[in-house]
Amino acid sequence: MGKIETLASAYEQQIGVSWQRTISGAQRVIMLVYEKELERTLRSRIELFKQATLRQHHEWELIDCTAWFAEWMRSDEYAEAYFADPSLLPMKLHGEFKPHVAQRLRDRLKHADENTVLALQGVASLYGFLRVSELIHEVEQAILGRLLVFFPGTKDGNNYRLLDARDGWNYLANGITLHSRSTAL
Repeated sequence: MGKIETLASAYEQQIGVSWQRTISGAQRVIMLVYEKELERTLRSRIELFKQATLRQHHEWELIDCTAWFAEWMRSDEYAEAYFADPSLLPMKLHGEFKPHVAQRLRDRLKHADENTVLALQGVASLYGFLRVSELIHEVEQAILGRLLVFFPGTKDGNNYRLLDARDGWNYLANGITLHSRSTAL
């Protein structure tokens, strides 16, 4: 069995555990951590996770945020100025891009009920623009079912590092790695 298949199996075991309904939004997050080199393989086998979810009698919705920065930038009337002088971009990123992405994800979460896994792929594309930890913190109150984050990086205890490149953050999500064991959701 390949690494992605092993992760899908670990995910199915965890998603199959009875869902607690009285937990906080932060505890409804599932971080599926995999080696960054497996990104393309995971994308080609994403259906394994959908089928695992459906077999456990939950609904599935996949969101791909890969193009969100490009779409946001394309819609900005000053995009050319930012390309000409990227030093102008950080303030705009923090002030407008982060709230834009959080609202976009919250809007999708609003339509997902308590039995739905909302799967978020493409978070590596946010690297350098927005921290995944900040995004999750912004939307955790809107999570009714489960938010599954496909996370290319590493996990050590509760410490997650995106793309193995940035200082990690300590987060109390349910983590799934190649060596996971099932825990209560």
